Amino acid sequence: MLAPDLARGVMLLLIALAHSRMLHAGGLALTEPAGGGPVDIVVQWLLTSAVDGRAAPLFGLLFGYGLVQMTRRHSGPGGDPARARRLIRRRGAWLVVFGAAHVVLLYSGDVIGAYGVFALMFAGAVAWSGRRLWSVAAVALAFGVACYTVLQLVAGTGGAPHVGATLLDSALLRAATLPVVPFAALSVLPSVLIGIWAGRLRVLEQPERYRPVLRRAALIGFPVAVLGAQPVALQAAGVWAPDTVAGGIAALALFSATGIAGGPAFAAAIALVALRIGDRRGPVTNALVACGRRSMTFYLAQSPVWLVVTEPSLLGLGGQMSAAAAAGVAVATWVVTVLIADVLGRTGRRGPAEALLRRLTYRGRA
Repeated sequence: MLAPDLARGVMLLLIALAHSRMLHAGGLALTEPAGGGPVDIVVQWLLTSAVDGRAAPLFGLLFGYGLVQMTRRHSGPGGDPARARRLIRRRGAWLVVFGAAHVVLLYSGDVIGAYGVFALMFAGAVAWSGRRLWSVAAVALAFGVACYTVLQLVAGTGGAPHVGATLLDSALLRAATLPVVPFAALSVLPSVLIGIWAGRLRVLEQPERYRPVLRRAALIGFPVAVLGAQPVALQAAGVWAPDTVAGGIAALALFSATGIAGGPAFAAAIALVALRIGDRRGPVTNALVACGRRSMTFYLAQSPVWLVVTEPSLLGLGGQMSAAAAAGVAVATWVVTVLIADVLGRTGRRGPAEALLRRLTYRGRA
């Protein structure tokens, strides 16, 4: 299945670019200009328009899609749907553990734990009706928009990054963010539910069957996501500022609400590319697929880079780079992970994180 794996490989590039914000002066506040020359301004505008808050829904969509695939494997002919739900919850519990360790040891912006909480709370969502999936997604989106807007307002008032004078201080600061994980799980709920809906239809597994749907998703989703980001992206570029506090809040709310369209748009575009590639896979496609099949490993593998670059006791470059240089670090990090994944793919080895998670999830089970 080329499309899901290819989408996961590309997704890791988008995640790296989104995380590169911590390296330039804009930081966590989306509306804060990073300054620099014309190239830096253009890079920050592009990333704010098309990546920030637009790539994360692709991660959620693919997670939901994967839950359907996992359920289908264990509840097919002669299978046991109840066992599938138990396995999803067991896997979710271990994802929470992985996510907590990731936060404390490396990076506070973890999403693995949030998806683990989702699996624990909503393992039965795979069996929900389509109407229920979309209804709950709409309510969760409204809640997520409110939370996102508040967090951005806090970041805009100088919310400190999670770094301290020493590595231990930073770890303690990151550990203090763990209680937010359940709320983060609710914020990813809309995109995961959309992924469940798409997984039940096998949209990414059978792109030739859904070609018109995929085209509409891309042609509508990208304009909605990009245009909805402009009130914030133009602030990040330093060319516009709201006249009132209410205007700033409305800009952030619009940015968050329209970002959900980015997930289906990216997934649809990648599925159409996969359909065009077909069986004519070259070395680049194979490397991306290998990375996508080991997406958890190479998502985690990016975090040591952010730790080393941002920690004051190490390189201490957090907030010191230009936007273009920060994006360059993100791209270079992703390229290295793709090359390593390609080696693992050629030798037939699983990603270490996937292998460990699988062993823990299925331990003691036939």
